Amino acid sequence: MSVPPVRHIGPARLTAGLNRLPRLDFATHRNVHGPLPPLSVEDLVVLTTEIKLTGRGGAGFPFATKLRAVAQQAARRRAECHVVVNATEGEPGSWKDKMLLSRVPHLILDGALLAAHALGARSITIGVAEGGAGADYLSRALAERRMAVPTKVVVQPERFISGESGALVNGVNGRAPIPPGRKVLAAESGVDGRPTLLSNAETFAQLAVAARLGPAGYASVGIPQEPGTVLLSVGGSAAFPSVVEVPTGVRLMDVLRLCGGVIGPGVLVGGYHGAWIGQDAAMRAEVSRAGLKAVGGSLGAGIVLPLGEGTCPLGEAAQVAQYLAAQSAGQCGPCRTGLPDVADALATLANGMAGADAVAAVRRVADAVKGRGACAHPDGTARFVISTLEAFPADVAAHTQRGGCGNAVRGILPVPRAAAGRKLAVDWARCDGHGLCASVAPELIRLDGNGFPAFADSAVPEWLESSARRAVRRCPALALRLAAPAR
Repeated sequence: MSVPPVRHIGPARLTAGLNRLPRLDFATHRNVHGPLPPLSVEDLVVLTTEIKLTGRGGAGFPFATKLRAVAQQAARRRAECHVVVNATEGEPGSWKDKMLLSRVPHLILDGALLAAHALGARSITIGVAEGGAGADYLSRALAERRMAVPTKVVVQPERFISGESGALVNGVNGRAPIPPGRKVLAAESGVDGRPTLLSNAETFAQLAVAARLGPAGYASVGIPQEPGTVLLSVGGSAAFPSVVEVPTGVRLMDVLRLCGGVIGPGVLVGGYHGAWIGQDAAMRAEVSRAGLKAVGGSLGAGIVLPLGEGTCPLGEAAQVAQYLAAQSAGQCGPCRTGLPDVADALATLANGMAGADAVAAVRRVADAVKGRGACAHPDGTARFVISTLEAFPADVAAHTQRGGCGNAVRGILPVPRAAAGRKLAVDWARCDGHGLCASVAPELIRLDGNGFPAFADSAVPEWLESSARRAVRRCPALALRLAAPAR
């Protein structure tokens, strides 16, 4: 599990000690951060209310509200409760939780233990993504200390939606790790159907720091409305990709300069469910939820991806849209058919094949999925795609009027193709344009103006593989196949 270097602006809190050591073992952790004070649930509610601690996984929900809800549910039902740490971090471009797991895991464990003690929780569960070393790092950390509350690690598939809270609860409970078909609050019914406090790894690490500093000490940096620090994963065109700890209120440009990031035509903030901001907005933006919202962006999970120069913005975004379509749970119409339509429409625009009508087509299919999904994935994908149209008007005009902008797609935005599964491919020497494949698998294949198959250059979603195989079998010319991803 490769993690970029750690940098900071202002005081290092979560990253304290990492300028000297690659990792803080438990003894060093205690020397750097000091003892952990025991706090009651009332103490924790007061503390997290005063410092305005919100979840750092993207949604920004108030931590004190979650804590209070779990305590109330447990008391009302006379039920034991659980604490779950979400360290799955399935989104490309996000590195902060991986950094915490590999370099300062005891801050995460401290925060989880604080909450578990206060709530009288039955267990602590930490969810990590497969394919990395997160479970190994945690096993090593757990071996260095004694956890007073039984603690286990659960490995989730490395998929974009695996980090959704309902998907993590399903995985912990032994079910398919996908979002449930209806909204279920973990505070009411989480692990084993019991009240569960679930939040992101950075949130628990921030809790551990705040418990030691107290409200006044914690709020001595940052802005009054959002005190403290945040972790940012800075990648994209940055010359020095890094996890950066900054006080809220710091100028985004200062962060980009620290990492050698060239803005180019825009910066994606908040990740693939976030939004693009242009050069002017990036120049005046401040790092906070309110500051980025004021310029049309989103802090989200703290992902900052400058695009740089010399790449095609629409082509970059089209690759991301194809990835997001393949990463959904496929359990509702907006995901099964809507997101592939969104990806296909944006790819058509990026390829310069549909003229002025292409923009309207992208907006139409993106608007059709908003507010209709079983989880937030369709809404987030639609927001990303619409933001792309609005952030790059000159590029959109070039593609609709001249067939393209003249730039290749350099792959500045990270898309993990190797793990994405198999793709449809056509042997054009064999294809006679019968069109049968499009009738067998309309969710995947459409016919172009000449009657030949067209489909997105992305992996076939898991739930559509059976349709893809049927289309391959039914092709009269044996021209269609399912190809393994390139290694």
